[in-house]
Amino acid sequence: MVSDSRSSGLLDRCRAIATGTWSDALDSLSLPGVLSGLIHRSGAGRVAGRAVTVHEVTAPLGTYTIQKFAVGQFLAACAPDTILVVAMDGAAVSTFGGLAARGALNRGVAGVVIDGACRDLADIRQSGLWLASRYVTPTSGKRRAKVQAINAQIECAGVTVQSGDILVADETGIVCLPSARVSEVLAVAEDLTDRDTRFEALLRQGRSFEEAASALRHL
Repeated sequence: MVSDSRSSGLLDRCRAIATGTWSDALDSLSLPGVLSGLIHRSGAGRVAGRAVTVHEVTAPLGTYTIQKFAVGQFLAACAPDTILVVAMDGAAVSTFGGLAARGALNRGVAGVVIDGACRDLADIRQSGLWLASRYVTPTSGKRRAKVQAINAQIECAGVTVQSGDILVADETGIVCLPSARVSEVLAVAEDLTDRDTRFEALLRQGRSFEEAASALRHL
C-alpha cells in the first residue's frame, strides 16, 4: 500500500501539471481520460485527488424515499485529498448544495465533479470548494435521486472512473488518470511540461514560434 507521504507527493506532482498537458500525455499513450461537458462552477486554481465514486439514479419526484438521497453516506466515504465524483447520467437534478459543500470541506475533500447538477451556487462559491457540474438547478434530488453505489466503477462524462484513480481539474477541464498507469502517464506529462517551459523560454528570448518548435522538436 502507498504510504500517506508518498501519495501526497504523487498528488503534488500531478497538481503541478495543467490538464491540457495531461490530455496530451494521455493521447500519446492512446488512453481516454478527459471528462466532457462539465463546467467549472466554483473554486480557484488546480486540484488533484483520488476519486471517491458515487453512482446515482434519478426518477420523478416521490419515486424514492428521502433516505435514499444519502448525501451523508457518500460524504462519509471521503477523506482528505480525495475528489468526489458523482455520476447521475447527466440528469438536471441537484445532488449537491451549500450544506454539502461545507460537509465536504470538513472531510478535507479537494474537489467535487458531478455529471448532473448542483444548486446553492452562491453558497458553494463562498465556501471556496472546487466544483464542476453539468448543470445548475434549484431542483432537489430529495425523493428524486437514489445513491446506487459508492466506490464502484462508474461512467462519468464519457470516462470510466474507478475508486482510487487520480483526477486533476482546473479552469480548462478535468482529466482522470487510471491508477494502474499513473506513473507511466506522469513521466510523459512531466517531460511535456519541461518541453513547454523550454519552448516558452525561447519565445521570451525573441525566437519565432516556428524556430522554437524546430529547435525543440516540440509541437
